[in-house]
Amino acid sequence: MAGRIIGFLGSPLPEGNTARLLDRALKGAEDAGCSVEKISLATLCFEDCQEMFFCKDHETCTMDDDMQELYPKIRDADGIIIATPIMCMGIPGKLKSFMDRCQVFYMAKYLRKESLIPAEKRATRRVLFICISGMKIPETFVGARLTAKAFCDIIDSRYADELLINDMDTLVDVTRHPELLDAAYQKGQALGNALNP
Repeated sequence: MAGRIIGFLGSPLPEGNTARLLDRALKGAEDAGCSVEKISLATLCFEDCQEMFFCKDHETCTMDDDMQELYPKIRDADGIIIATPIMCMGIPGKLKSFMDRCQVFYMAKYLRKESLIPAEKRATRRVLFICISGMKIPETFVGARLTAKAFCDIIDSRYADELLINDMDTLVDVTRHPELLDAAYQKGQALGNALNP
C-alpha cells in the first residue's frame, strides 16, 4: 500500500523559494510511489491556540475552524514534509499557530496516555524538515529545528531528515541553483522510498 505524505507550506508565498523546494520534495516522494498532498497554511483560516483545554478530554479542539480538517489528515499521514522560511530566527507565525493547535495530540499522548496515532503507524511515521534562511550565521536554524523536533514528538513522527539552506539573501532565487532543487527532490524521494520498502 502506497504511503501518504502531506507537505505543509509554512511560507506565505505560494510561488516562493520555500514552495518550490517543497514541490520538488513532493515530486520525489510521488515518484517513489507515495500519494502526496500539499497544504498551504497561509490560505487557511484558523485561530491561535487559546488554551481552552477542551482537548484535555476530547480528541479535537473546541474551535470550529480549518484545523478541524487538518487533524484527521495528520493522523492518517505516513509521512510529513514541513517547508518553511526563517523569520526573526524562528518559524512564521501561521506555521507556529498550526503546531500549537496540535495540542490535541499532546494531550492525548501525554495526559491521557492514548496517542491519536495508530500503533502500526508510530513505528514508521517520518518527517522531512525543509528550512531556508536569508542569513548566513551559525545559529540560524537552531530555534526552528528545536520547534520542528518538538512538533514531531507530539504527533508521534520521527524527525528523519532535513534540508537546511542558508544565505538565500545572496542566492536570491532557488531556480538559479538546480542543485538545491535536486537536493529537495532526493530528500523527498528518500522519504517516499522509506515508506514504500
